[in-house]
Amino acid sequence: HMFVMMNAARLAVGVEGVGIAERAYQGALAYAQERRQGRSVWTGEMNAPIIDHPDVRRMLSVMKAKVAAARAICLSTAVAADLARTTTDADVRRRWKGREDLFVPIAKAWSTDVGCEVASVSLQVHGGMGFIEETGAAQHYRDARIAPIYEGTNGVQAMDLVGRKLSQDGGASAKALIAEMKATCGELKRLYSGKPVERFVNAVEAVEDATLWLLDAKTDPARAADVLAAADAYLKLMGDVVGGWLMAKGALAAKARMETGEGDPAWLQGRMDLYEVYAANVLGHASSRLAAVGQGGALLQRMTPDVLGA
Repeated sequence: HMFVMMNAARLAVGVEGVGIAERAYQGALAYAQERRQGRSVWTGEMNAPIIDHPDVRRMLSVMKAKVAAARAICLSTAVAADLARTTTDADVRRRWKGREDLFVPIAKAWSTDVGCEVASVSLQVHGGMGFIEETGAAQHYRDARIAPIYEGTNGVQAMDLVGRKLSQDGGASAKALIAEMKATCGELKRLYSGKPVERFVNAVEAVEDATLWLLDAKTDPARAADVLAAADAYLKLMGDVVGGWLMAKGALAAKARMETGEGDPAWLQGRMDLYEVYAANVLGHASSRLAAVGQGGALLQRMTPDVLGA
């Protein structure tokens, strides 16, 4: 009964992270179009709006991509929870329940981390004006920062993911998720070529390697410290890659609508471009996340108070 309540509460906090991130992004986007400074490298305009500086455009693009990914993770978690409760077929219901359990700690922790990150980048876009209260940018960061602590800190979410959720069904839910992501890899090849596909393929392989390593480590009680030392990096890796998977599915859906003449072509092209931004700026870090998963508990054990205080 407690976990039914806590799943709902944790998902709600994840949505809080998404909401604050979206508002922080909107504020940064508006400011970047109003604030003028320097020369545009694209148009040559002097005293151009700062959105015409590539680094500012990059920050805004990554902010938008991460907010979209976090929103998709939270919505997918909610869909899984609804289907786990309402589907009549017992086997199907069990599979959706496994997906819900796997996604809840990711939705809560990854989305609230995105809330903090996007609010922080919004301050960067605002520059010094971000610390002037009338802009509201600093308030967004203060509001976002508590969310990784609410309803079990994000470290607790990571421990829950590797300690309970990953192996409660023998790893079946995680393996089913990986199989779905691999299927999307094949579909993605008809939309993109080169790096946007390669980065996703490599990221899914990193999740699979990390998952199998953890499932193996969990069979040996002597490796409990290895599992817990990997928890945070594994949750972040899962969040990055599941977010990328959902962004890729969104890009594929946008392409399908364009081919049938549905919707606004500019908006649909934007969804495809947003996936490429995400692949370049987020999925490319999967290898470093995987390295952190395998750092081992012995290394952290050597980081004694004497070493840390030296």
